[in-house]
Amino acid sequence: MQVMRNIFAIARRELESYFVSPIAYVVTAAFLFISGYFFTFILFYTRQATMRYLFGNLSIIALFVAPILTMRLLSEEKRSGTIELLLTSPVRDWEVVLGKYLASLGLFTLMLALTFYYPIILEMFGNPDKGAIFAGYLGLWLYGAALLGVGVLASSLTQNQIIAAVVGFGLVLILWVCDAAGDFTGAPLSNFLRYLSLSNHYFDFSKGIVDTKDVVYYISVIAGALFLSTLSLSSRRWS
Repeated sequence: MQVMRNIFAIARRELESYFVSPIAYVVTAAFLFISGYFFTFILFYTRQATMRYLFGNLSIIALFVAPILTMRLLSEEKRSGTIELLLTSPVRDWEVVLGKYLASLGLFTLMLALTFYYPIILEMFGNPDKGAIFAGYLGLWLYGAALLGVGVLASSLTQNQIIAAVVGFGLVLILWVCDAAGDFTGAPLSNFLRYLSLSNHYFDFSKGIVDTKDVVYYISVIAGALFLSTLSLSSRRWS
C-alpha cells in the first residue's frame, strides 16, 4: 500500500538521521546512565525486587528526553527549507507527521528495550511480579509515546530547534502538573484538569494496574497532538 510505504520511508529516513548525528547516542547513553543509577540506588535502598519506584523516576526522565528527541523533526526541515520539498512531493502532510513521529517512537522504544536487563537482574536475586513489570513498561511506553506526540507538535510550530525543545518541555510539564491546579478549582473544572494530567494516568501502570481509560487517554493525546501538528504543517501551504 502506497500510504504505508510513504510513512515507513519517512520514518526510516528520520531514524537513520538520528544515528548519523550524535543525538541518539548521547540521549540514549544519558538515559541509560541515569536510569541505571536510580535502579541501583533503589534496589540497595529498598532491598525489594520491584521496579515500581524506578518507573516513577523514569517518567520524570522522559519529560526531558521526549522534547530532545522531537525538537528537530519538523523545525529543522523548516529552517533548512527541505520541508518545502517534502510538501511538494507526492506525500500527504499527515504522512510526513506520522512518519517522523514513528521514527522518534522507534528510538524511544529502543531505549526502553535496553533497560530490559533490569528485570533479569531482579529475577536473579528475587521473585519480582512479572505482571506489574509488564504493566509498568506498557504504561511507560504509552506515556512516552504521548510525550513524543506533544514534542512533534512543538516542533511543528517553529523553525528553531531550541525553541521547539523549550516549548515541548513546557507543554508536557503543564500536562504533568495540571492536576495540581485542580486542588484550587471546583468541579467540574477540577475533574477535567485531573483527567488531563499525564501523571494521573501513569501511576496506576507503575503499580501494575492496566486500566482501559488510561490507555484511551494516552492514545487520545497522541492522536490529538499529531492532528494539530498536521494542521500546523498544512498551514504553510496557504501562508
